Amino acid sequence: MLNITKQTIDDLETNLNDFDPSIRAQALAELVQLSEKGVLPNAPESMVANMHCHTFYSYNAYGYSPSGLAWLAKRRGYRLMGIVDFDVLDGVEEFLLACDRIGIRGSTGIETRVFIPEFATREINSPGEPGVFYHMGIGFTSSAVPGPESKILNTMRQTAIQRNLGMVERLNSYLSPVIIDYDKDVLPLTPNGNATERHMLKAYLQVAENTVPDTVEFWSEKLNLPREKVTSLIKDPPVFQNTVRLKLMKFGGVGYVRPGPDTFPTVEEFHKLVLKCEALPCATWNDGTSAGEQAMSELMDLLIGKGVVALNLIPDRIPSVADPEVRRHKANNLYKLIELTQKLDIPLNIGTEMNSFGQRLIDDFDAPELQPVQQVFLDGAHFIYGHTVLQRYLSLGYQSEWAKMHLPSRKERNTFYTRIGYLTPPGTAGLDRLKKLILPQTPEEILVTLEHAEMK
Repeated sequence: MLNITKQTIDDLETNLNDFDPSIRAQALAELVQLSEKGVLPNAPESMVANMHCHTFYSYNAYGYSPSGLAWLAKRRGYRLMGIVDFDVLDGVEEFLLACDRIGIRGSTGIETRVFIPEFATREINSPGEPGVFYHMGIGFTSSAVPGPESKILNTMRQTAIQRNLGMVERLNSYLSPVIIDYDKDVLPLTPNGNATERHMLKAYLQVAENTVPDTVEFWSEKLNLPREKVTSLIKDPPVFQNTVRLKLMKFGGVGYVRPGPDTFPTVEEFHKLVLKCEALPCATWNDGTSAGEQAMSELMDLLIGKGVVALNLIPDRIPSVADPEVRRHKANNLYKLIELTQKLDIPLNIGTEMNSFGQRLIDDFDAPELQPVQQVFLDGAHFIYGHTVLQRYLSLGYQSEWAKMHLPSRKERNTFYTRIGYLTPPGTAGLDRLKKLILPQTPEEILVTLEHAEMK
């Protein structure tokens, strides 16, 4: 038996999140080797999933890389995990290959904001911003965007940079003498230059800590809060960080500028990017309390007409609510939403995000509010994994011509890819099963083959 210390394991797991991809790859290889030798036991697999985790390629509050998230799932026994990053696809290959290597059912996606002119007067899921909609694509198998649609992704990245630079200019003016340099103070906090508000926030907090004699007094003045309030907030860094972000960077803050119709891509433009990659346009839902989300049936009909085939939600936003009455109200909104999505044949993609301190590593599926709908969540997770694995290995994903011919309706495709997700193990075991398929085959023939393999 190898003599491996806890410090050795801790160092390897820390290296999994290093900005250098070669260091991450070496750390993962060594951890997998230790696991396979039985030196590093992992938790037994549980029927749980987190299909919406941001990596450090956009912002992960705990610093996780794609490889780090895959390993987290393995160590803790999560059956499925998916990554989603803002405006980039940088982590796709690394995450899927890591999932293959360690045996995790994985998926990858991208999140952005779009403008919906039909809802221009109604707030949807971006607070204080009527018409602006957090939107996603899921089920990608490569970071490469073929053809002219690659320009859409490049434009999204460049537009985000310009928004950031404008915010830094406004905040520097207001927070002086605490000022930051975007290139020197912000970009080093990212592995590939895709900075977010949270990176800029971290930079401002660091500069203030290092340069201001009395940080409590400084933030008390700049946030317009009593000194004793700031003293209390600073003792809880996650709460303090969120307070600064809300006060300065979000709606009403000095760094904020209200977006217009041209600030973000249209739904149609974003869908061109997603469909070119044979991935799945995925709407998002907050909690059902905004004017736009109270018209969810109208919104979903509109988005389905534009190509949406799935819906993302963050379940933990409900059981984490302290007020019992508010929690009950939001739970009822969730149940109504799920009733609607089932009627519309729209599977769910769920997860905790991990892009803000305090968010769970995985949803508590046993929470009283989530227990009644946990199977819907699990079916959705297996659905997107089923699409991903068939698209990666056989080019028979949800958007393929084969699927359109054999599975013309959303309901038929949902049922098929969900079943594929349950029947196909991750990594080499799943690939071995899929290699036994003699194509072309019908969906029924593929399922029969995989079911037989499952019983052996």
